[in-house]
Amino acid sequence: MAFETITSETKGAVTLITLNRPDALNALNTTVLNELQQAFAAFEADDSQHCAVVTGSGEKAFAAGADIKEMVDKQAADFFLEDFFSGWNEMTAKTRKPWIAAVNGFALGGGCELAMMADFIIASENAKFGQPEIKLGVAPGMGGSQRLTRAVGKSKAMDLCLTGRMMDAAEAERAGLVARIVPHDQLMDEAMSAAEAIASMPPMAAMVNKELVDAAFETTLAQGLTHERRLFQILTATQDKSEGMSAFVEKRAANWKGR
Repeated sequence: MAFETITSETKGAVTLITLNRPDALNALNTTVLNELQQAFAAFEADDSQHCAVVTGSGEKAFAAGADIKEMVDKQAADFFLEDFFSGWNEMTAKTRKPWIAAVNGFALGGGCELAMMADFIIASENAKFGQPEIKLGVAPGMGGSQRLTRAVGKSKAMDLCLTGRMMDAAEAERAGLVARIVPHDQLMDEAMSAAEAIASMPPMAAMVNKELVDAAFETTLAQGLTHERRLFQILTATQDKSEGMSAFVEKRAANWKGR
């Protein structure tokens, strides 16, 4: 596909999607959303692709926020009638396969929210995270108040949303927002290596593991444990369960079928 604001390429079983508006610090606008929706739909539909990585072009930013120029003159009724920002959650809700955010610089506002939509974040040592919407007279609108609170807890989320300050990669990792920090020049190697490891796993099991961890935020413990058992039991009927356990016993590499 030919895109204006992103690039998308396949590398083996991994899809690499790059936000490509470096002159605007990869700010997110409607065109970016539309193109990401297309790229994610293609990734989800391609049986040869098993994990994706999303990153930003340039050295400064993953995505420095939503594009304010697109919003400054828009009226409240238009935001409401368009259900502005809803497409971002629709995009991620339709993506069952795992994907990683490789954050190379500023991830602020919508950029932080996009990173938090990923299944986990690998951050460069140069990464900065924040929800500074309050400085514009508004609040997070793409999930920042909800996903950030679930990731780092009430106190830290209140701090970031009410002061609009940024936190660096080290603080983000301590707070539980970031899974790994790596030297800046090793970020993409690390992210691609993690994605390749995920892509090498049995595809249905990867989707189930993702679904179960996500469900932990939406259910009681009792409901979650039942959900976990049921999906485990369903996986035992797959060809990949038979292959994986046979390969383990026979001390050989498994040959996954995705069935």
